[in-house]
Amino acid sequence: MREEIQPKYYQATVTCNCGNTFVTGSTKPEIHVEICSKCHPFYTGQQKALRTDGRIERFNKKYGMNK
Repeated sequence: MREEIQPKYYQATVTCNCGNTFVTGSTKPEIHVEICSKCHPFYTGQQKALRTDGRIERFNKKYGMNK
């Protein structure tokens, strides 16, 4: 492996808009992100569950799959 063509590898500090920071490996020394695992609705449990009531019944009714 030729050293001169490989990018430099840094211990990068990732900073989120919510203020959370953590360290990871990257070819950039600093990374700024809009959303992270501390503020993403999926990880915080604030994600809205989609209601699918009636969708299956409408599909079965539309395509004649009623029992």
